[in-house]
Amino acid sequence: MMWLRLLRESLSFAWSAIVVNKLRTLLSLLGVMVGIFVISSIFAVVDSMEEDLMESFSILDDDVLFVSKWPWSMGGDYPWWKYVQRREPSLNDSEELAGRLTQASDVSFQMKGMFNLEASENAYPNVPVAAVSHTYPDVISLDLASGRFFNGSESASGTPVAIVGYDIAMNLFGSEEVLGQKLKIGGKRVEIIGTFAHQGESMISNGFDEIVMVPATFAPRIFDTRNVDGNSIMVKASPGIEMGILKDEVIQQLRSVRRVRPGNENDFSINQIEMLTSIISSIFTQVELGGWFIAIFAILVGCFSIANIMFVSVRERTKIIGVQKALGAKSSFILIQFLFEAIVLCVFGAILALLALEFLMFIVNMSELGITLRVSFDRVMMAMSIAVISGLVAGIAPALSASRMPPVEAMRSY
Repeated sequence: MMWLRLLRESLSFAWSAIVVNKLRTLLSLLGVMVGIFVISSIFAVVDSMEEDLMESFSILDDDVLFVSKWPWSMGGDYPWWKYVQRREPSLNDSEELAGRLTQASDVSFQMKGMFNLEASENAYPNVPVAAVSHTYPDVISLDLASGRFFNGSESASGTPVAIVGYDIAMNLFGSEEVLGQKLKIGGKRVEIIGTFAHQGESMISNGFDEIVMVPATFAPRIFDTRNVDGNSIMVKASPGIEMGILKDEVIQQLRSVRRVRPGNENDFSINQIEMLTSIISSIFTQVELGGWFIAIFAILVGCFSIANIMFVSVRERTKIIGVQKALGAKSSFILIQFLFEAIVLCVFGAILALLALEFLMFIVNMSELGITLRVSFDRVMMAMSIAVISGLVAGIAPALSASRMPPVEAMRSY
C-alpha cells in the first residue's frame, strides 16, 4: 500500500508541476524529449532499413552457395590484384560442375548487364538484364504474377524469350497484361512469356520490379561475354547435406573443371548469404552506436534540466517535507517520493517523444519515400527504460537533499 501511495502522490506532484508551471516544466522536459526522440528516430530508421534489406535477401536461401570471382567479404592478406586476375565463372563451368556434384540438388548460372529496352515507340534506358539458366527458380525463390519461366528446351536452344518485372511492363506497355508482347534488348527482339509479381518501391532496391530475365544461352547475342563482370554459379544443397560438406565438394570439383593445378590457389570464391547478413548487421550496429553517441548528450542535458526542476520543487515544498518528517515520515520515504516524481516527469517526456515519433512516421510513410518506418515494442520499452534511468540519475541529488533535511529547520526555513 505504501508503494501505491508513493506512486499516487508522485504522480500528483508531477502533474501539478506540469499544470502550474507549464513553460518551466516543458522546457525542463525538452532535453529528455529530444534525447529519446533522437535515439528512437535513429532506431526506427535503422531497424526499418535493416528489415527491408534483410527481406530483400529472403529469396536467397541459407542452403545455397554462390561461386563468383570476388568474395563478398574481403579479409586476410590476399592481394586485391590477384582477384582481378581471376576468370569469371562461365555457363560451361556451371554445366560441367552440375554433372559432377553428388551433394547438390540444383545448380544454376547467372550473368547481368545493363541494357536499353524498346517496345513500339517506347524506350526504357539502363535496365538490369539477367541471363540465367532454366534451373534458376529451383535455386532462387521467384514469385511470378503471370505466365511461366522458360524451360530446359528453350534454355538449350537460346530461344529469345523473357520474364519482365512490373515496372518494365508498365513503362513499356502501360499494362501488366504483357504476355506475348515483344520488346527489344540490345536490338534483339524477345517475346515476353512471364511477369514477376509486383513488389513495390523500396529504399534499398526495386527487387524484381525492374529486371528482365532471359536464357543464359541467349546472352551471347546481346552480351559481350568476354568482358562481363559479376557472373555467379549458384549451388543448392540436397536435403540433409551440411553446407561444409557441399562447399568442400564444390571446391574440389570446380578446381578440376577449371584445371587448377594441385598446390595453386583457388581462382574463385565461395560465398554464403550469412556473409552478407553478418556484414549488414555489423554496419547497422555501428550506426546504432553513433545514434547512442548523439542522443546521450541530449539525454544528459535533459537530466540536468530535470535535476534543476526537482531542486526547485524541493525548495518550494520545504515546509511540507518538514511536516512529513515531524509526523514520522522516514528519510527513505522522502527520498523515494522525490525519486518517483523525477521518474514520472521523465516518463512524461518519453511519452511526448514517442508521440512526436509516431507523427514523424505517419508523415514519412504517407510521403512514399520508399521506406516504411516502424517501431517495435522492444524499442518502445527501451525508450521507457531510458526515461526511468534518466529520472533516477536526475532525481538522486535533489531527493537526497530533501531526505536529509532536519524537520524543525525545514519548517522554520519556509
